[in-house]
Amino acid sequence: MTRRGPSTGSGERSLVHEHRFVSIIRKMPTTRTRKKTLTIEDYARLSVVEVSDKLGSDVVLLDLRGVSDFTDFFVIGSGETDRHLESMADDLERKMRTDGLHLSHREGRGKGGWVLLDFPGFVVHLFLRPARERYALEKLWARAAEIVRIQ
Repeated sequence: MTRRGPSTGSGERSLVHEHRFVSIIRKMPTTRTRKKTLTIEDYARLSVVEVSDKLGSDVVLLDLRGVSDFTDFFVIGSGETDRHLESMADDLERKMRTDGLHLSHREGRGKGGWVLLDFPGFVVHLFLRPARERYALEKLWARAAEIVRIQ
């Protein structure tokens, strides 16, 4: 079974998506059975790709190890409308569940401008642009290393 990425109009996977997916897979460790095992960082990277694929903007992955005791990574992304936030959150939750990681807690709604998805080891924050600017999580966690940013 092959994985299909977002359509580029001709039914083929986009080169950007292909590159991101391949680079994430290469970094994943393997077991003796050659089955891929995912680390928390791998899941966080996959969530960055998923949010970006669902047309989230300005998606960033912050490494909070050594800075925070409650989580290792933050994924922060922006959506255009409240329905867009809800859709991204639902799709991300479904994707992570399919890949073997279950959501610990979900907070907020799209209508409030902020949806938080708490997975074991990382937290995803999906904002409408005004809420993201108001809360400024990147500034609040400025000591965290930025691993990935997708504009």
